[in-house]
Amino acid sequence: MRKINKVEAMKFLLFLVMGLLVSLISASSYPSVIVIGAGMSGISAAKTLHDNNIKDFIILEATNRISGRIHKTEFAGYTVEKGANWLHGAEGPEKNPMYEIAEKINLKNFYSDFSNVSLNTYKQNGEKYSMEEVEAAIALADDNEEFGTKLAEQFSANTKEDDDMSLLAAQRLNKKEPKTILERMVDFYFNDGEQAEAPRVSSLKHILPRPEFSLYGDGEYFVADPRGFEGITHTIAKSFLSYTNHTVTDPRLMFNQVVTEIEYKRRSVTVKTEDGNVYKAKYVIVSPSLGVLQSDLITFTPELPLWKRRAISEFSIGIYTKIFLKFPYKFWPTGPGTEFFFYVHARRGYYAIWQQLENEYPGSNILFVTVADEESKRVEQQPDEVTKAEAMEVLRKIFGEDIPEATDIMIPRWYSDRFYRGTFTNWPVGYTNKKHKNLRAPVGRVFFTGEHTHPELFGYADGAYFAGITTANDILARLKGGILPWHNQDMKLMKI
Repeated sequence: MRKINKVEAMKFLLFLVMGLLVSLISASSYPSVIVIGAGMSGISAAKTLHDNNIKDFIILEATNRISGRIHKTEFAGYTVEKGANWLHGAEGPEKNPMYEIAEKINLKNFYSDFSNVSLNTYKQNGEKYSMEEVEAAIALADDNEEFGTKLAEQFSANTKEDDDMSLLAAQRLNKKEPKTILERMVDFYFNDGEQAEAPRVSSLKHILPRPEFSLYGDGEYFVADPRGFEGITHTIAKSFLSYTNHTVTDPRLMFNQVVTEIEYKRRSVTVKTEDGNVYKAKYVIVSPSLGVLQSDLITFTPELPLWKRRAISEFSIGIYTKIFLKFPYKFWPTGPGTEFFFYVHARRGYYAIWQQLENEYPGSNILFVTVADEESKRVEQQPDEVTKAEAMEVLRKIFGEDIPEATDIMIPRWYSDRFYRGTFTNWPVGYTNKKHKNLRAPVGRVFFTGEHTHPELFGYADGAYFAGITTANDILARLKGGILPWHNQDMKLMKI
């Protein structure tokens, strides 16, 4: 064997040292974390990293704005919300960070008064129901809610078995399944209006008692402010991102970056975008909606394990659509007790829940009607003029043939939009706690966040906010070499 002299040994050692230095320089040339998505959870996660001195992150946002499904738009000269609209938190035992921030920035919001809908509920032919008929249907729904809540609490108390049933099954167990079209309409308001899906598919145990109300109170406050509900997201973002003239200018936030592939390896993650850009980091936080994860927009390499794909595929995202209509003048009742009116149709949820905005926007002459689930899909797929004609037919049955034609209409299309594929999530019956832990669990260096990952407040903006904090803390634990919190216990409701 040939002997290695001292010069060769020194060269070999120098080669190893140089290789190590190159490796270290290469590793330090990319950020610690890539955050995909600048919605509420993505912004919340990035702020948590920043507040814990992890400032070498980048945020890749597919659109040209932050806030995701919190989305204001201009309609007929007024700012209206395509997505999240109501604040909760004025009366409950817990403080809702969304409500607290709204108060801090004086975001205009108005109490939504549903108390007199029993006086403003109309039959399919346009005639009014009597107050007694409507109140009887509401009493039936209240009874089912009370019965279901007690049963759900029994299920939750039994930690040895992950037992559950649908909201509809609980109604049947209570011997009070809604039967008449009026009872079904009120049931739509109580359930589809909250979950964006029908009781037959919704989990009893995970829906009742409704945490948004049990934690923050029953009051609902309608945001009507030129800054929009997204003013809350911007307030959070301004605490750690650079702004110029109310516009995000921080170089760490990159707009119009449509992520199409996430390649994860043992020591790094590579993210590729539609326009050919490639980003590399130690970890990635994936915050797009559940609907996006269920679509083919983002490819994971290697493919996510089956337990993760099942957790994503089997959870549910609903569609909740507010259709705005502008008129040359108002022809509907205004004043106290007239803010909402219901239309009852044989088809579930057909142009069912109406709201006039004279309280929020005096003189605006704007109505909007809420549809959900299959009706939302149907409306999205047809021309706006067809939808307007259907809505006008309903209004003419209620208020007469002489009412004016709507001059403008605006229909959000959340399901059709490839960057959202829905509005907010719903916990389906049969979906276990274990599967939900799998839904929020990381795969290697790929971490997941969003309202869908919160075990209690899924479907709500505050759920997205808390989820972002939790996911960022998981990464912080990993960066420090610790054990991830979700390994040992359920994600708890976090305070700011």
